[in-house]
Amino acid sequence: MAINITMPALSPTMEEGKLAKWLVKEGDDVASGDIIAEIETDKATMEVEAVDEGKIAKILVEAGAEGVKVNSVIAVLAEDGEDVSSVEVAEESSPKSEATDSKSEASPTPTPTEQPKEEAPKAVPSAGSGADRIKASPLARRIAAQKGVDLKSLKGSGPHGRIIKKDVEAAASAPKPAAAATASAGSPDGLILPQVLDDRIYDPESYELVPLDGMRKTVAKRLTTSFMQVPHFPLEVDIQLDKLLAARAGINAAAPEGVKVSVNDMLIKASALALMAESDCNSSYTDNGIAYHKSANISVAVAIDGGLITPVIRDAQTKGLREISEEMKDLATRARDRKLKPQEYTGGTFSISNLGMFGIKSFGSIINPPEGMIMSVGGGEKRAVVLDDGSLAARTVMSVTLTCDHRVIGGAEGAKWLQAFKRFVETPEAMLL
Repeated sequence: MAINITMPALSPTMEEGKLAKWLVKEGDDVASGDIIAEIETDKATMEVEAVDEGKIAKILVEAGAEGVKVNSVIAVLAEDGEDVSSVEVAEESSPKSEATDSKSEASPTPTPTEQPKEEAPKAVPSAGSGADRIKASPLARRIAAQKGVDLKSLKGSGPHGRIIKKDVEAAASAPKPAAAATASAGSPDGLILPQVLDDRIYDPESYELVPLDGMRKTVAKRLTTSFMQVPHFPLEVDIQLDKLLAARAGINAAAPEGVKVSVNDMLIKASALALMAESDCNSSYTDNGIAYHKSANISVAVAIDGGLITPVIRDAQTKGLREISEEMKDLATRARDRKLKPQEYTGGTFSISNLGMFGIKSFGSIINPPEGMIMSVGGGEKRAVVLDDGSLAARTVMSVTLTCDHRVIGGAEGAKWLQAFKRFVETPEAMLL
């Protein structure tokens, strides 16, 4: 019996991906564990292993195809001894779709003993319904994703109103109506920004439209959701860096050849120790309760082509500066090459975003759910500081902004964490205790 090979979910946030490359072709024999394809997720490029053994009978998704939905069928594997030429791809091959149909067909009609219910329209999914409530074959879903057809707008011609391949192809070839402007320069409020550029606003020849890749789509979706749904507030403090810079110079002078600790490495360590000192801040909000984390897993924002990614230094409170430095260099290098594994960029409990190297004095970052806080680090600069005796002196000062999830962290808790962080930075020898 033929075995479906489906698009795997290779990261917690992955909903669709790009099938970058096939490493096998139709007719090839594969064994369990063989690498058969490369998939570009929203964060990295990863290899896909065969789970079963057999012969590649059909490849349904061509190399380079984008927008391939998770769990959609991408190839069919013929089992040992099965005639490859006789393998057919059935559109009704999705267990999930079949289960949905069975459930719909098996739903009993109300009996006289049941409580009367208010009548409501049925059988037609609304615009707000999830994709899993739309009756469509896996092949139809895949073609719709590739051709940009909205399944919610189609009426299926298959059994029980299921949307099938010909429905999607007909919709894709139909002439498109002129897009209505979602906002115009002459609108009275001007509050809604256009999601599709209107030719009345910009001349089509005046710009180049670059399609969104998986990473930008995911970043845009997650940060929009975070900014809109997480009640957040900022706390800002100035920190003197002179002692930390002197300590860093001494550490690097005494370090073995090839080891060079950065200011950011020391901030990672100080953040982790502050989270241990103020453990209420090492937390995440959930609908079931507040999760208080036992270890400080520090996410560090790394800019890469097409977006950003946050590799995680796990158990940072237990690691020395040399170990943090070497691990951070390795993670950042592989992040830029999109070679990180999902477990290397998920599971953080706190984030650091540092733009000091670009001359940014201060800024505020958007919280990276489900983490409860993110710290934005500005650049150190010489400033006039009033000393305890009232005299003025030049000191290297850095501004940091802590953005907190108010559902789990209050102003007092956030302020206490900043006090602890400032203490570790301004007296770096405290990090050795």
